[in-house]
Amino acid sequence: MSRDSAKTPDTRQHSRIVVDGLEHAPSRAMLRAVGFTDEDFGKPQVGIASTWSMVTPCNMHINGLAEEAGRGADEAGAKSVIFNTITISDGISMGTPGMRYSLISREVIADSIETVVAGQGFDGFVAIGGCDKNMPACVMAMARLDRPSIFVYGGTIQPGIKHRDIVSVFEAVGGAAAGRVSAAELLEVERTAIPGPGSCAGMYTANTMASAIEAMGLSLANSSAQEAVSRSKIDDCRRAGAQVVELLRRGIKPSDILCREAFENAITMVIALGGSTNAVLHMLAIAHEARVELSLDDFTRLGRRVPVLSDLRPSGRYMMSELIHIGGIRPLMKTLLDAGLLHGDVLTVSGRTMAENLADVRPYADGQDIIRPLDRPIKKDSHLAILYGNLAPEGAVAKISGKEGLLFKGPARVFASEEAALKGILGDVVQPGDVVVIRYEGPKGGPGMREMLSPTGAIMGKGLGDKVALITDGRFSGGSHGFVVGHVTPEAAVGGPIGLLEDGDMITIDAEAMSIDVALDEDTLARRRSAWQPPSRAPLRGMLAKYAHLVSSASTGAVTDLGLDRDDR
Repeated sequence: MSRDSAKTPDTRQHSRIVVDGLEHAPSRAMLRAVGFTDEDFGKPQVGIASTWSMVTPCNMHINGLAEEAGRGADEAGAKSVIFNTITISDGISMGTPGMRYSLISREVIADSIETVVAGQGFDGFVAIGGCDKNMPACVMAMARLDRPSIFVYGGTIQPGIKHRDIVSVFEAVGGAAAGRVSAAELLEVERTAIPGPGSCAGMYTANTMASAIEAMGLSLANSSAQEAVSRSKIDDCRRAGAQVVELLRRGIKPSDILCREAFENAITMVIALGGSTNAVLHMLAIAHEARVELSLDDFTRLGRRVPVLSDLRPSGRYMMSELIHIGGIRPLMKTLLDAGLLHGDVLTVSGRTMAENLADVRPYADGQDIIRPLDRPIKKDSHLAILYGNLAPEGAVAKISGKEGLLFKGPARVFASEEAALKGILGDVVQPGDVVVIRYEGPKGGPGMREMLSPTGAIMGKGLGDKVALITDGRFSGGSHGFVVGHVTPEAAVGGPIGLLEDGDMITIDAEAMSIDVALDEDTLARRRSAWQPPSRAPLRGMLAKYAHLVSSASTGAVTDLGLDRDDR
């Protein structure tokens, strides 16, 4: 359903309010100082939202990409203006108090892009993201502002030597604690795992979200499957800048693209690629901004018919750069489309439908084993299991590839923080057969819903990956694997059942029955609930306090404006 407006859209709908007319001479005067010419004031203004930062290799190169996007917009007849927003490095803050700010940064970034684009009167924008939270944040801002816009992925990192990546380092830490990795070996892994710019190398959260966003229709073809340092990524940015101008001319906005079917396409791709559990949280948040009805149950519904086809890390063998070398995700998308698993009639930022975009895509060459055929899947249904039960009445998200088994039953080993759990794992408190419980790490309880890559990496490194399970009201890094269940809701901090557990309580996680239960009767749970008190902690101030007060449950995307009337936005 390629779309052309019946009347010519006003490509300067927003910027003319800022710069046209006698009364806006002061605005023009200030803009002249930042490079505007007389001619520029008659052009549509395209913001370039850059998440450049030297705090992480994921984003260290994005300033150059932003400049390329700006050139593309300028050459197409617009006036580009680059602006920055923040980012937080998950990999660096992992396992520290700073990780509480990671998910919070998603809201800060979305808010800041909204603030600049709306405040400056940009007619459209390109948003360039490279790390886990700034990517969904960019798309949340696109949905919220509903101005012609395109997302560009900053690109994936190249593998370190010996096929290493950041998860190799986390797991080497566990190996060192178990005595299987020497101090010299750990140092060598540390020095060689991250060779340069780009997002983490496996099908972790960044590559998962890049693929989902492209499948949603908000990126140009192959934006999700390019290395950060490559000619193709430079070209992607230049084309995105030019295409936003075309979207302005045709009046195509995110609301023309972000229908329910677009979200179903994105979820389908996440499943087929074996992607991160964080995609569940972020897709719910993006749908909230787009005002599209989406729930945990949609992941279950689609998961029954979509198989896992990719053998990518963390549970598989390959990295994103290797998938890029065989053609990226587009041949997989074409396979899914031909099988009736993708909606082909949805509009994309190319101005064409998904089916039109994929019409000429050729299949993968024979001999590759990164992407399996539909008749020989890695798993016949989704690796993302939405579990319910007396431990998670509002749902939990499990990442179960099948390699860990589909059923785990064991006694609870309860910890009130990630740090305590990591100490227990490395110190042999956790034993084979245990269900590790990490609580008070949810959106409100953390606050910030920290990722648990340090504990899961330590479990793998200690050789316990197939011997213990882990459940939490926090969340997991896209690099986490094993028998893990996160996003347990209601969270402990609001009196959820996970907060009532005691050491030794028998927990059953059943990925086939989609259930997570503790062997306690309702009377026992009620008695514990009546005696429950939240743990004492230091008073919160600033961002943590505001977030804890505003944030919703993980089952609704952990957004901060749920229930607010936004009709006047």
